[in-house]
Amino acid sequence: MIPGPTPVPETVLKAMARHPIGHRTSEFQSVVQKTNKQLQWLHQTSNDVLVITGSGTAAMEAGIINTLSRGNKVICGNNGKFGERWVKVCSAYGLDVIEIKETWGTPLNTEQFRKILEADENKEIKAVIVTHSETSTGVINDLKTISKHVQNHKSALTIADCVTSLGACNVPMDEWGLDVIASGSQKGYMMPPGLSFVAMSDRAWNAYNESNLPKFYLDLGPYRKTSKNNSNPFTPSVNLYFALEAALEMMQSEGLEQIFKRHSRHRYATQEGMKAIGMSLYASEGYGSPAITSILTKDIDAEIIRKLVKDRFDILLAGGQDHLKGKIFRIGHLGFVNDRDILTVIAAIEAVMSSLGMHHGKVGDGIAAAASTLQ
Repeated sequence: MIPGPTPVPETVLKAMARHPIGHRTSEFQSVVQKTNKQLQWLHQTSNDVLVITGSGTAAMEAGIINTLSRGNKVICGNNGKFGERWVKVCSAYGLDVIEIKETWGTPLNTEQFRKILEADENKEIKAVIVTHSETSTGVINDLKTISKHVQNHKSALTIADCVTSLGACNVPMDEWGLDVIASGSQKGYMMPPGLSFVAMSDRAWNAYNESNLPKFYLDLGPYRKTSKNNSNPFTPSVNLYFALEAALEMMQSEGLEQIFKRHSRHRYATQEGMKAIGMSLYASEGYGSPAITSILTKDIDAEIIRKLVKDRFDILLAGGQDHLKGKIFRIGHLGFVNDRDILTVIAAIEAVMSSLGMHHGKVGDGIAAAASTLQ
């Protein structure tokens, strides 16, 4: 029950267990052709969705370096570990970064984006880089509103880290006018780590033609060219493509609306279960991510709770990062997760808190609250 790698369905594992085939064969090209269409369905776009053998960070770095040039001015939202990472990536490539910072656990202030973009009369800002679901804190940022402000600017691009939001909540690329979306296979895709995905708009491809940042393996031009022939410029992870095909078939069978509803139900059930036993949510009220819930532990080291839940119930929870280590633990509920999983993890946490004498209320209150929400 961590936010990645997430549980992998047996169907996907079996698909991945096939013997590898040549990545230049017609058999493999048929897999690429099918998954290309499925990826457009998932991203809700008619534009290219390119597949890189690498992590979500590779996808985000690719999105940045393929659309920008050295010295370009960019706005970077920073309210967690991953927003902080994109600031570092931009700085490494010599971009001029304007940070919009918020305290970890707090959503990005959309009005700050609006004011800075409206004040940019000379159109010097070339991109706005935002983490949609901030995995480190369990906060969902208002990407739709931020993207609207970027569109009003008419020059800047919206580059979005959707690593833990894609496949967990609605991210309609074309409708929201998003220019770059990055994601990774080990999250909502219900797969092992190893593949990352970059969706690019026409505006982003126009910017690509002007970009002068160094790139080779992450140069998206060759990926786009070979994708049109159902191929890849380098040797892809063939067996992860088999897994991708199986996972996307499962997702299409469930349907986007049902996937989003399931994740929303699990978010609220987890939140209500934790509150019922006296635990505090770390993310600001109303901004909890559908992919992950972070819990603030005020009177006990969060690592003690994580250890007891793992030792006694064999359930792994995620810990806090950097200054939040020992202060929060995180419950992942994205991808291949069902109601039983939610009730099980809440029961385990409730039992541990009771054994520590830190359960506020009657044992069973957490399960009752979660079950009521799920119903």
